[in-house]
Amino acid sequence: MTAGRLEVEVDDQQRGDIRLSVSFVAEPGEVVGIMGPSGAGKSTLLGLIAGTVRLDSGRVVRDGRVLSAPGRLVPAAAREVVLLGQDARLFPHLSAAENIAFGPRARGVSRSTARSDAASWLERVGLAGLGDRRPGELSGGQQQRVALARALVTDPAVLLLDEPFTSLDPVTADDLRAVLRDQLVATGVTAVVVTHDALDAAVLTDTLIVVEAGRVSQRGPTREVLTTPATAFVARIAGLNRVEGVARDGAWERAGRRIVPADSASRALLTTGRRVWAVFRPSAAAIASPDHGAGAAEKGVGGWPARIVRHEATPSGVRLHTDEPPLFVDADLADAARFPVGADVIVTLDDAAVRLTPDTATVPDTGGVDSPRAAPSPLPPR
Repeated sequence: MTAGRLEVEVDDQQRGDIRLSVSFVAEPGEVVGIMGPSGAGKSTLLGLIAGTVRLDSGRVVRDGRVLSAPGRLVPAAAREVVLLGQDARLFPHLSAAENIAFGPRARGVSRSTARSDAASWLERVGLAGLGDRRPGELSGGQQQRVALARALVTDPAVLLLDEPFTSLDPVTADDLRAVLRDQLVATGVTAVVVTHDALDAAVLTDTLIVVEAGRVSQRGPTREVLTTPATAFVARIAGLNRVEGVARDGAWERAGRRIVPADSASRALLTTGRRVWAVFRPSAAAIASPDHGAGAAEKGVGGWPARIVRHEATPSGVRLHTDEPPLFVDADLADAARFPVGADVIVTLDDAAVRLTPDTATVPDTGGVDSPRAAPSPLPPR
């Protein structure tokens, strides 16, 4: 089947405590990521597309065919849309090959052809030779591979993925993420991926839409969204600090501490009096004791007083969180010992590693209204 064009308009859909209003278009072969905090309405959105949730206002259209609208609900099985969730949901009494062949057989494909298709897909997802095993004899990652093959063997127009790696350990998730990326490229299927993981978004998606409190808070090419976060949530999920300041006399300033950005795009934002956000990786900041860092702070070249409020363990050491401004700094275990929770410190920044982003009045940190589509930026091919 040719990859489908998906149009989604959800207008004030009530779901629990959330009123969901999200609109987007996925062009044929495009992979759209939906990211947001728990309870933002992401899974509800997939249910509306899949036909498992009735749409109150708006419409879902695939290739010009209205699938959902007030008073209209095309059954899920007739949509050519497949949903793959966190749980593989394989038939426990069928083998891996039989699970994959189930869809083609239900559509009238001959037994021999369905078996051949299943064998082909087992090889494509790295499970050649395991077709006779039942789900209980497979690991969680292997079960998800079977579920992916079962979803794609029917050649859907649209593939929906609802956090498919959540229940997997990091190594297994990495392996399956690579398999999924390869198959999205190979099949060219249009896909919508719901995730809370920036790595999923970066590896799998072309376009990223961030939903907070039922509304779109940011959208655009995935790389651009993850490197220029418009809200505190996006910054956190991308592993970046985002600190508010004001442009003054050719520099970004906060509490009298100044940063002169290295890149021309950031410098172009420095209109005196303009609210601007400094975005930087945790590794771009450093923690010093007040006596050692006082010189930098007094000169106003990128340091300011702060207090350690939390230690967070990371694979490479520890992350120190400060109160004001609220940010996190990568450090080693020795620094964690030197700067316990409650310690007063000086935070300094590497100016060259800081990017500035404009304040976007239509995208408040509280989440609430749609942001304008970000300007396109090139992405590597999937």
